[in-house]
Amino acid sequence: MYSKECVEYFLDHQGQLFDVPVANNFEEARLFLEDSMAAVVKNIREVKEYLEEMGLDVSSMSLDEVKDQSEVFALPNGEFLIVEG
Repeated sequence: MYSKECVEYFLDHQGQLFDVPVANNFEEARLFLEDSMAAVVKNIREVKEYLEEMGLDVSSMSLDEVKDQSEVFALPNGEFLIVEG
């Protein structure tokens, strides 16, 4: 469900969202993403739509402000990973 690059990126950057690591290796990171039902979307507009669907009031936020949210991970391939903390 999650690409190798996505899991590795989350593993390397999980400190963006969590004060202490939630995963210590690739498999733990993959399982965490699955258990938390993290979403991968194609672009920042889809991130904003996803957050709105989850009940967050982001309507007054710019796309840059949405991108700066701690639960939004900008993946190297241009997609975005959204992890609820």
